[in-house]
Amino acid sequence: VQLQASGGGLVQAGGSLRLSCVASGRTFSDYATGWFRQAPGKEREFVAQISRSGSNTYYADSVKGRFTISRDNAENTVYLQMNSLKPEDTAIYYCARRLTYSSGSYYSVPGQYDYWGQGTQVTVSS
Repeated sequence: VQLQASGGGLVQAGGSLRLSCVASGRTFSDYATGWFRQAPGKEREFVAQISRSGSNTYYADSVKGRFTISRDNAENTVYLQMNSLKPEDTAIYYCARRLTYSSGSYYSVPGQYDYWGQGTQVTVSS
């Protein structure tokens, strides 16, 4: 499985960006896709997760109500719509895929994911 993240950039506080994560390679019957971020000098942190069906989504408290994760299975793409961006959202954003998924489960630890994309930089200016 290869993951390609894109859509990052420089935006002013209060602005919006939409990140994309395109998957290619081997497919699986069920899986979860997550977005994480890592700011300089900080650990990688969970942002959002979506199941293959899209019926289950989870968000970190810090982004709840501002970010929306969605998917287009026909395009093998997962999106992260980020609104009302804040300077503290500045980080490299990574998408990741977990190859197994139990309905209703929540995977927020980087070690729970099997494949990672290369990351896309998001910078929010004040």
